[in-house]
Amino acid sequence: MAAMSGQVWVSLISLGGVVLGGMLSYLVQYRTQSTAERAEQRRQLSALSEARRSERLALLERFIEVAAEAERSAFSRPSEWDDTHAWYLTTQGVMNRLWVAERLIRIQFPLSVHDAARAYFLDLNRTVWEGLPDGESVRDYLEDNRLAFLDAARAVMG
Repeated sequence: MAAMSGQVWVSLISLGGVVLGGMLSYLVQYRTQSTAERAEQRRQLSALSEARRSERLALLERFIEVAAEAERSAFSRPSEWDDTHAWYLTTQGVMNRLWVAERLIRIQFPLSVHDAARAYFLDLNRTVWEGLPDGESVRDYLEDNRLAFLDAARAVMG
């Protein structure tokens, strides 16, 4: 009977060791899997953040490029033109692209950046289509809102 009692204890201790080993193995695997999942989530968030930053940068580049074309149109604005004039036809396309780029700024950026882009766009639009009084410089007229837009964009882009 004592021998059997010893065998039961050995069996129970062995079973306890198996259970304890299994639990430890499960905990290690669970912890490893959790760590791997968190690392993957961080990687995905980082990739998404970088993709959004790239999209924003491309959009800023597009807006600035088209705004520069619009400024050139304002500088070259003839004193007399109509809707068949080559300047008008070219400028109409530029201003339409600038309008679209400005709307995309609203979608992709905080309102502070859009508000600055909108003010710059409105100044450009007014300068292109209405011109400026004699003696006023296109560059000087646009400078404040251009710089405000660039500063707002830089603050958001970091």
